[in-house]
Amino acid sequence: MSALRRKFGDDYQVVTTSSSGSGLQPQGPGQGPQQQLVPKKKRQRFVDKNGRCNVQHGNLGSETSRYLSDLFTTLVDLKWRWNLFIFILTYTVAWLFMASMWWVIAYTRGDLNKAHVGNYTPCVANVYNFPSAFLFFIETEATIGYGYRYITDKCPEGIILFLFQSILGSIVDAFLIGCMFIKMSQPKKRAETLMFSEHAVISMRDGKLTLMFRVGNLRNSHMVSAQIRCKLLKSRQTPEGEFLPLDQLELDVGFSTGADQLFLVSPLTICHVIDAKSPFYDLSQRSMQTEQFEIVVILEGIVETTE
Repeated sequence: MSALRRKFGDDYQVVTTSSSGSGLQPQGPGQGPQQQLVPKKKRQRFVDKNGRCNVQHGNLGSETSRYLSDLFTTLVDLKWRWNLFIFILTYTVAWLFMASMWWVIAYTRGDLNKAHVGNYTPCVANVYNFPSAFLFFIETEATIGYGYRYITDKCPEGIILFLFQSILGSIVDAFLIGCMFIKMSQPKKRAETLMFSEHAVISMRDGKLTLMFRVGNLRNSHMVSAQIRCKLLKSRQTPEGEFLPLDQLELDVGFSTGADQLFLVSPLTICHVIDAKSPFYDLSQRSMQTEQFEIVVILEGIVETTE
């Protein structure tokens, strides 16, 4: 059994079955037991290893309007593929709309038919169809200014449209570029270089029963004002009979002594003393293996390269 565990790891447990039956059966005389590997049932986590919370909100009422009321944060929280799709779609629609407006002005003034007349002054010089109107908009919006297409002083509606185009373009650029910049500067990828130990252990340290795990920073860039916190998520029932499915309890990892303020240059061991104030004080080794609870570790800090 120990050899099988070394081979397949702790994610599998060994059970004894008969050679003919499909379920668990007692071993009869003269029958050699067969060992079968059965994967352990993995518990559903409240918070994944990458920090994503497995929570879905439902039955909130007018949920869509709540997200649209804070559109900027909603765009930041979207996945990258949706951000890029909205980014490209917004610019494409804005460009086509403004190019259509320039084409409508040229069409209503009759510039499309008189573009090649020598003594005629159009609203926009050298705009005689929709592609040329689109190119004029791109040249002005991107401040390229080739000089071949330009607004004349005989077109007040063109001057007003140009001012509206400048204001609209600045708003769209500030909104979308700001959204993309904030999304790129989120610390999700930086968190992947913060490593936590695979398992937590309980042993004696300084004469006290202590829960311990390790945390380390893989990058050379230090974290300033790093602080660590631990939350115990466990369901419980109050003396009044109320059931709390996800009750959050604070685990003391050195708040009173300042040990929660980390100087994360090398890997550190985080300790929680299991004393009378600890939620684990009344749990035995057997009960800790059967209890349904989860420990969430929160590490906060500022990367020195982004200060």
